[in-house]
Amino acid sequence: MLNTNTEELLKRVRRVEIKTRALSSGVFAGEYHSAFKGRGMSFAEVREYRIGDDVRDIDRNVTARLGRPHVKVYEEERELTVMLVVDISGSTDFGSGETNVRTLLAEMAATLAFSAGRTGDKVGLLLFSSGTPLFLPAGKGRSHTLRIIRELLEYTPESRETNLNEALEYLMRVVRRRAIVFVMSDFLGDTNYADALRQLARKHDVAAIRIEDPRTAELPNVGLMRVCDAETGHELLLDTASAKVRRLHAERRKEHVAALDDLLKRQGIDHVSVMPGDDYVKALMRMFARRGRH
Repeated sequence: MLNTNTEELLKRVRRVEIKTRALSSGVFAGEYHSAFKGRGMSFAEVREYRIGDDVRDIDRNVTARLGRPHVKVYEEERELTVMLVVDISGSTDFGSGETNVRTLLAEMAATLAFSAGRTGDKVGLLLFSSGTPLFLPAGKGRSHTLRIIRELLEYTPESRETNLNEALEYLMRVVRRRAIVFVMSDFLGDTNYADALRQLARKHDVAAIRIEDPRTAELPNVGLMRVCDAETGHELLLDTASAKVRRLHAERRKEHVAALDDLLKRQGIDHVSVMPGDDYVKALMRMFARRGRH
């Protein structure tokens, strides 16, 4: 008989599966397919010419032998490898609504996994904080996707701190062939990842998804407030009634976001920012649409 914790986990996995399976269907899956192309075109068959076919594809030998124009048909070599690199450090436990940052990360990652699965792509997972990450090699099928969702919801990291640099270096060691890499994080804490991100973008097709809770973006005016760093445990007493304190907090956040945006743009990495409560499917579709136009 399953214990209460296991039953609750299975219910959470099932809820995420139902929600994200539906979200990954239809136009979203189409946007994903358009944004991430296969490895090239391969010969599929020869068939009789139809109006609208490119005359450059006419197979002259078959046409001459049969006395009717025939064309060569090619198809996309579709199968790709998708790697979901997901931040599960202490700061992702933060949340001001029904959905905290980590749950949102899990839902977005599951939506991407189901979308990739619909087009026959393989999906792998790397969960990181600081220390050795959890790595699931790319695979296919519903049971594999459910394993990804389960780990996203359940896995407890060795450390609550963030080391994105370490995670990216690990990924480059274990994933040798070119892959589509979604780096999903709040990008807080560790800032020493620029070189690793640059190297990753040279080898793989990288997209970044930044998750942020609204309460980290702007301090409320509630007087003295004790705040605790979710990753280091360091506590600080802030006077949020001070306009200067609130302004400095807002300025530092703005500088952090601007520096991250600049880094990603310089590396040619598509990116999107999402908060809990946002329609993240629309946000992802906008990013995919931009890629599809490239």
